[in-house]
Amino acid sequence: MKIVVCMKQVPDTTTRVQIAADGRSIEESNVTFIVNPYDEFAVEEALRLKESKGGEVIVICVGPERAAAAIRTCLAMGADRAIQIKDPAAQNSDPLGFARILAATIRPLQPDVILAGKYGVGDDHSQVPAMLAELLDLPQISGATKIDWQEGRIRAHREIEGGEEILESSLPAVISAHKGLNEPRYASLKGIMGAKKKEILEMDLSTLGIDSATVGTAGRKMVIEKIFLPPARGAGKLLTGEPAEVARQLVELLHNEAKVI
Repeated sequence: MKIVVCMKQVPDTTTRVQIAADGRSIEESNVTFIVNPYDEFAVEEALRLKESKGGEVIVICVGPERAAAAIRTCLAMGADRAIQIKDPAAQNSDPLGFARILAATIRPLQPDVILAGKYGVGDDHSQVPAMLAELLDLPQISGATKIDWQEGRIRAHREIEGGEEILESSLPAVISAHKGLNEPRYASLKGIMGAKKKEILEMDLSTLGIDSATVGTAGRKMVIEKIFLPPARGAGKLLTGEPAEVARQLVELLHNEAKVI
């Protein structure tokens, strides 16, 4: 099987975010970037599928020079090769722009399945996999927590409010991975050393036949006006005394200060 995984490099979720001077992006100078955690579930599922049915795993990433480190992480986990779309005109794309770039990269590969994370932490749009499926004219299942791989078909489980939904689809298809799908493996020392020798094919928009006016800043349909940090929380209050007294104080605070009762 030919398995494609769409991966995004994102700020480490433990990073203390600072707003950049433009007010519409984050300050990257002190940020550590990692593989998007939800994409790690997609990579792991791809590797397990390869181990059970054979084939190859190809990681695709749209990102600047620094994204190569995240790509190497995926290669160290066991992916066979990677494609990096490293074009300044592709950066700052909105979800539709990224989907267009990914679709143009994936289409000639004719994969049997395309995996991605449910969303990229940071932006949290959760739109690229669905848009990618539409552009490729493929079925898609979002937020899979369990996948049963069958001959030419899949059965995927996904969580819904108050229960679970089970969907079946023909292949090829686009599937986005949710937490709980698997437990991503750590790269071994052998894998880390081997990743240095694996191919990362670099491409740009002209190679893909994409008009730069349709992606990146020029092609954005959604514009970020402003980003800001949530207001700082006030200090908490510690209530002391006997249970009955604490209960009385709590009710007074909820009524007089919080005004929720």
